[in-house]
Amino acid sequence: MRSCVLITAATLLALLSSGCGKNDGRMKKEKVEWGYGAENGPAVWGRLSEDYRLCDEGRRQSPIDLADASPKRSPSVTFNYISSPLTIVNNGHTVQVNYSEGSSMEIEGARYELLQFHFHSPSEHTLSGESLEMEMHLVHQNADSGELAVVGALVRRGSENAALAPVWENIPAEAGEPRRVDGASINAEDLLPSERLFYRYDGSLTTPPCSEGVKWFVLTTPIEMSAAQIETFRSVINGNNRPVQPLNERELCVDVPAEK
Repeated sequence: MRSCVLITAATLLALLSSGCGKNDGRMKKEKVEWGYGAENGPAVWGRLSEDYRLCDEGRRQSPIDLADASPKRSPSVTFNYISSPLTIVNNGHTVQVNYSEGSSMEIEGARYELLQFHFHSPSEHTLSGESLEMEMHLVHQNADSGELAVVGALVRRGSENAALAPVWENIPAEAGEPRRVDGASINAEDLLPSERLFYRYDGSLTTPPCSEGVKWFVLTTPIEMSAAQIETFRSVINGNNRPVQPLNERELCVDVPAEK
């Protein structure tokens, strides 16, 4: 059993999918269905619910443009991923894989357990103002503090991504409940590039309630998907990206490769 402090994948999904508000433009008593359209998209998230105020008022929001980063020696980051049975859900906002217990990343000795990974199209973070075709987010949480750490992997068009084949073969065409796929598994270790240098900054969730205090690690090396894989995702969900947010007073760092 996870610690009571830990937000489970299901709880995190519920947190990201609903809210309350009052009748001053932020509705209070009924759930608010946010999305990516003109009537419920990023431009108005902060007015949909009192719980979403940070989407408008936050000063440490994500995503951002990855430009003019300060080169710095990278902190100690290690990954301890193992295979997980494939549990997949189309929640209406993205396609998400809920991960079983036992996989984690360590940041300066602190353990963050992998809860889930999901996708955005086009990418949410940009490179000097340019979007890539997609972006993958691997969401982790520290059991003691509840703090989140997200690994972002930009996706460019290229070779077929064999590691993602089990996911792509089972993408639900319609929104629904999580479904465990008999006989299928996924290993997040295989999803990351061999070179693991990062852009690093303190940010937020990229969806309501836009909670801040999230440690972001965006890989400097994109991963690849084939044109067919990208189009398969876009045929189910497309345009689920939040525009970039101001950096404000934050520092954006980029890892310096270790000397050989």
